[in-house]
Amino acid sequence: MNHNQRQREPKISLVLYHLFKWSVVNPMLRGYFQGHIYGAENMPKSGPVLVVANHASDFDPPIVSSCVRRPVSYMAKQELFKVPILAPAIRAYGAYPVKRGGSARGAIQAALEQLEQGWAVGVFLQGTRTGDGRIPDPKLGAALIAAKAQVPLVPVSLWGTHRILPRGTKFPKPLPVTVRIGQPIAPPESSKDKVALQAVTEYCCDRIHTMHDLGR
Repeated sequence: MNHNQRQREPKISLVLYHLFKWSVVNPMLRGYFQGHIYGAENMPKSGPVLVVANHASDFDPPIVSSCVRRPVSYMAKQELFKVPILAPAIRAYGAYPVKRGGSARGAIQAALEQLEQGWAVGVFLQGTRTGDGRIPDPKLGAALIAAKAQVPLVPVSLWGTHRILPRGTKFPKPLPVTVRIGQPIAPPESSKDKVALQAVTEYCCDRIHTMHDLGR
């Protein structure tokens, strides 16, 4: 790990995170969605880390961030950062710009820069949402980033989010959601070892699926 890396995200981001978590996300998760959270103690309280998860809903990013007890930085499309009021707000929450249709190298570099700033960076292993929350084709990006930065990966399973906003509906249904957070996984030793990258990716995927299959 680079010794120049910061160990925590900026203070303003932490303040905004707690305001949003306790006023909006946590009440909705605990109350409306009857949320259950397991393994929150597995998440490192400080230091750069990659949070890897399955993905089935637009609700997933704020839910994950709330459950791991610290802000999680996600990529967002570059166009959002041109909106005067929105841009500084989403930057404060940890979003970082990635050009739509741009190179994977650019997205990886942006994630590495966030890790240098002490953020927990969120990556969905499938790269996009899936209808059932499973990960049929995990991408190597998370393992590659972890190897380059030499930071641990924390697997997170979201169960039930795929059902709360079915296609064609405009309002989320009050269905149960469960989040399980696994123990940190060591990064590959080298970003050039494709076998190791694949092995770590598959292990992360297996851990998420195992937790997911526990259901409620």
